[in-house]
Amino acid sequence: MKFGIQINEGPYQHQASDTAYQFTKAALENGHKVYRVFFYHDAVNNATRLAVPPQDDRNITKNWQALAKEYNLDMVVCIAAAQRRGLLDENEAKRQGKDASNIAEGFRISGLGQLIEAGIQSDRLVVFGD
Repeated sequence: MKFGIQINEGPYQHQASDTAYQFTKAALENGHKVYRVFFYHDAVNNATRLAVPPQDDRNITKNWQALAKEYNLDMVVCIAAAQRRGLLDENEAKRQGKDASNIAEGFRISGLGQLIEAGIQSDRLVVFGD
């Protein structure tokens, strides 16, 4: 089965990011495909390279990065939600006149069309969070 994954909640204020990560990891380990992981609303905060969780806490950004690297996952961050929350890649930072980018390696910024495509190309679109 081929899954599209949509995450709507931030990494540390809700369980949705952890659950989505565990689901995605289990699906891949069991031979399923993941077409795309789409981070929407507060879930875009999964993609910041500036978060520094305590040493005894999980680092969700690094977890996603490792999974993406191992399975060549396409991890897309909604551009509108990212801009509202101050998350920019290098191109968007330049375009908006900002002096820095803060998106973590392995994530990319794009539009809602990527979510629609994931829904079309996948057998199931699984949504985590409100």
